[in-house]
Amino acid sequence: MNDHLDPLAPFPPAPEGARYGDRELTQLAFNARVLALALDPSQPLLERVKFCAIYSGNTDEWIQKRLDLLRQDADLGEDARGWLSANGQLAAIRAILADVARRQGRILEEVLTPELEKEGIALVHHALLDDEAKAHCTAVFEERMYPILTPLAIDPGRPFPHISTLSMNLAVRLRLADGGASLARVKIPHQLPRFVAIPPDPDGRLQFVPTEQVIAAHLPRLFPSVDVLEHGMFRVTRHAHGAFAEEEAEDLLETIESGLLERRFGKVVRIEVAADCPDDLLAPFMAEMDVDDDAVVRIDGLLDHGGLWQLYGLDRPDLKDAKWTPRVPASIGRGEEMWSRIRAGDILVHHPYESFEQTTQAFIEQAADDPKVVAIKLTIYRTTGTDSPIVAALIRAAEAGKQTVALVELKARFDEEANIRRARNLESAGVHVVYGLIGLKTHTKTCLVVREENGRLRRYAHIGTGNYNPATAGIYEDLGVFTTRPDVGGDLSHLFNMLTGYSATDSYDTLLVAPRTMREGLLQRIRNEIAAGPDGRIVIKCNNLVDREIIDALYEASGAGVEVDLIVRSMCAVLPGIPGLSERIRVRSVIGRFLEHSRIFRFGTPDRGMDYLIGSADMMSRNLDRRVEAIVPITDPGNRARLQEILDVLLADESSAWVLDPAGRWRHEQGDPSTATHEVLQRAAVKRH
Repeated sequence: MNDHLDPLAPFPPAPEGARYGDRELTQLAFNARVLALALDPSQPLLERVKFCAIYSGNTDEWIQKRLDLLRQDADLGEDARGWLSANGQLAAIRAILADVARRQGRILEEVLTPELEKEGIALVHHALLDDEAKAHCTAVFEERMYPILTPLAIDPGRPFPHISTLSMNLAVRLRLADGGASLARVKIPHQLPRFVAIPPDPDGRLQFVPTEQVIAAHLPRLFPSVDVLEHGMFRVTRHAHGAFAEEEAEDLLETIESGLLERRFGKVVRIEVAADCPDDLLAPFMAEMDVDDDAVVRIDGLLDHGGLWQLYGLDRPDLKDAKWTPRVPASIGRGEEMWSRIRAGDILVHHPYESFEQTTQAFIEQAADDPKVVAIKLTIYRTTGTDSPIVAALIRAAEAGKQTVALVELKARFDEEANIRRARNLESAGVHVVYGLIGLKTHTKTCLVVREENGRLRRYAHIGTGNYNPATAGIYEDLGVFTTRPDVGGDLSHLFNMLTGYSATDSYDTLLVAPRTMREGLLQRIRNEIAAGPDGRIVIKCNNLVDREIIDALYEASGAGVEVDLIVRSMCAVLPGIPGLSERIRVRSVIGRFLEHSRIFRFGTPDRGMDYLIGSADMMSRNLDRRVEAIVPITDPGNRARLQEILDVLLADESSAWVLDPAGRWRHEQGDPSTATHEVLQRAAVKRH
């Protein structure tokens, strides 16, 4: 990989003697590893374009959530975090973000654009189009753009226009009829596509022109009575932390709605500016938005690479991964009644290798439509929009007279407005809607169904690692277990009673529940392995591992001779392989076609006995102490064997895995492609079903 393109090159190594990696840098390094796949020639071309788009979306979200909080910490002189001071961390992050943005532009311009051109897909500047293509752009402008564009003059008689987050904008300098100068702003509506598609030529070649260039070429049409002197593109990102005053709230829903309105006016934390935008044209906008100079990122090339999703949407299956159809587990059967199957034994499902629609979704839909079911209780963190089959099933259940309860987490970041709408729709249909506990996000993925059978009530439970969201179930890797075990059903009843009422218990027979019992339950399992010394074994798969108490326990385990394997998708503050600290710890991350999202915990060895658990929680203080989470032990021997198979595949991956070194740097394993996790598990699913 060329160093000037490598998105991981800007990340500094941890210094000798560091005990922890920097939490924020590890998150940004995950984003950079995603972008690095845009350079991987083993990936289909449009998949590489997709990874470029995903990087932009991930980075936009991180900046909205975290950057201003870090600035506030730096201003307050907060303690060092990891091996950086708060000020040092902020400076490093700003430098890295700007550097990687430049590298992303080069990846698109120097690597992806030429390869797309070879496949008949051209990204073209408006100025380089022939007359026929320019005429098409003019027609598109007149028919699709001009009616919805709103040129806003900026002068003492008009208020400065609000510039919304993630919006693309043209700053325009005008010469008025009286010879004076004025400024204007043209927002590019989000309803417009990122590119204008030119009809294919006789050879089938497609051309795509950035929409802002088409609008810029027609600025005289928007300002017909004045002269357009110059223009420049910029894109704004605002802080969107969303700290809601729950403790003082009389109505949590109304409080969050008010907070969302305030979010629209959050501080501007980044302004991306086209390299050719004049400084003196941008300056008045920066002054009005109170933007610091260090928030400005100059971009030589395309702004907002998230718009590359439009290219990924092209009907070019030859440039994408082969279509994958999730299998229906033989233990469930397609369209069959699930109750007797679950009574026969716990059923473990693995998405997207196995169908979400025919398993988890079917479980909820069958519960809604089964006259023997008397109650359904479900947590909703994220799901699909207004057409969610999960929401529709809950509404049917309530209308049929079943006791139907939905815990809707209103504070799911960037899904707050959608969840407010869902809550109101559910309430209007008669569903008992609750919003959880003040001060805690409800992140657990649980469903409890109560069914009358032979004059008695039986509880059916589903506990998973992912959301009840059909839209993401095809790309997020997740696990779920269905069971009628009385201990699990009883614990879930306690958990839902805690969420809907005032009961609070630390007495869970089986589940590890945050913030009550999970931290201590996991630490005790680590201590058990420490006590076993060299006979101990720990394998943890999660999205993030930054909680220092957990990390310190893993370091202690390493010092006691325990072999520790960590499979961490994103943030990881463990520094592995350091003599005297972590020499028996290995850390890897798997990134590929699917987003690794499940959490698996394995403690012990075959000789001593093994403990397997799955659940919703990552190893972060927020998950262990400030969220409602649940982890469930897996007891069925066949299901435990499947979990071990998944872990074995992840640990044997020499193709889509990245390995963390003692200085916190990631190295891409580029060995045998037949070991790539997602392809191996796809083949296993085909063989199994």
